[in-house]
Amino acid sequence: MREKSVAVFERIARAEGRIHGKPVEEVHFHEVGAVDSIVDVVGACICLELLGKPKVEAGPVVDGFGWIDCAHGRFPIPAPATLEIFSQRGIAVSQTDEPQELITPTGAAILTEFVEHFGPMRGLQIERIGFGLGTRDNKTRPNVLRAALGTSANDSSGGVRDWEVDQVALVEANLDDINAEILGHFVERALKEGALDVFYTPIQMKKNRPGVLLSVLCSASDKDRFAELVLRETSSFGVRLSLCERRKLQREQVTVQTPFGPVLVKVGTLGGKRIQNAPEFESCKAIAEKAGQPVKVVYEAAVRAAAGN
Repeated sequence: MREKSVAVFERIARAEGRIHGKPVEEVHFHEVGAVDSIVDVVGACICLELLGKPKVEAGPVVDGFGWIDCAHGRFPIPAPATLEIFSQRGIAVSQTDEPQELITPTGAAILTEFVEHFGPMRGLQIERIGFGLGTRDNKTRPNVLRAALGTSANDSSGGVRDWEVDQVALVEANLDDINAEILGHFVERALKEGALDVFYTPIQMKKNRPGVLLSVLCSASDKDRFAELVLRETSSFGVRLSLCERRKLQREQVTVQTPFGPVLVKVGTLGGKRIQNAPEFESCKAIAEKAGQPVKVVYEAAVRAAAGN
């Protein structure tokens, strides 16, 4: 719960940092730092924790129009931070004819962190329904937030999918005329500048020319930055952009004891059960050098120790 609360505020901090051109550690919260916003974020995290970390879905994102007065002056609705937060995952936003703000940056950050799918309900078998009533009178629609708890009629697995969900961008380009040394340099630079992963795949291009498919995975908010990097640093005249949803195991790092010394292991769980044990290579390497053993021997010992735990 604590980690998720921090993650929500980190989304807001990144958005504020991009708007003001500052690093995250220098961001100063204004309205979002108020007690009611802290209660909203932490309360939402506690609620989902108590519900057993269910999969979260929501209707399409709709905000009002007009103007809002913030700490830095008057801005159009949606507020700058709200738009920036939604852009972190490439979430689509629409406006309706309600002349006031319907989604705050805090609400946007909660939706962005937890919601796996935006759209109409799909085969949901309702178990419980809750309503939250606001104090402001809207002109075109009730000021009501509705939450429904249920099970999916389309899910026959019976399992608990407590994996983490986020969205990343995939930047791609087909290349048949690039120097291998330049391609290697690009991979190193892209990783250094924060790409999540960079790889290339042999392909056959037009006129039967051998080429490579260059792929860059990055955060959705960085897709244009890495698209520009591809265009500047490679021979490509164009790139393709797409947004991809990821499913990630709940993970943590633990220390296991081996006959050669303690080794760090990354553990992945799904549905409360451990299904992956991955010893950290650098940790195995350091222990192997200290113990005078082959790295693979230490690695295998760490796998056995992790499985035993």
